[in-house]
Amino acid sequence: MYQPRFNKIHHIAIIADDYEKARHFYVDILGFSIIRENHRPEKEDVKLDLRLNDETELELFIKSGAPERLTYPEAKGYRHLALTTTNIEEDRNYLISQGVKVEEIRQDEITDKKMLFFYDPDDLPIELHEKKKKKIR
Repeated sequence: MYQPRFNKIHHIAIIADDYEKARHFYVDILGFSIIRENHRPEKEDVKLDLRLNDETELELFIKSGAPERLTYPEAKGYRHLALTTTNIEEDRNYLISQGVKVEEIRQDEITDKKMLFFYDPDDLPIELHEKKKKKIR
């Protein structure tokens, strides 16, 4: 029987409403780099392809007047984007200094790691998990 050879996530797609706010948040605050930017008048949107690292990309579709999320946070579809960090306290302070809506740090009840949620300009949740650097002996 055939077994798929999926081994990593290539990209995640998010729909945003405001070009300036979304671009500032994902590029200037979170540090994603722009791979390409396509203004698509026929679709009345802008598509930003962003890079987090050598393996993970984010497709940001920016369409003015995009419908709001119907229920929060448990609508079908996108629940949240999760990122890792090695210093959740410093990252939380940084996000707050940038005016980002941030929740308190808490312990993940399953992994026992520190985590928190913060929100993009369209109030979409982003989860931050702390992954401690391995100690070199």
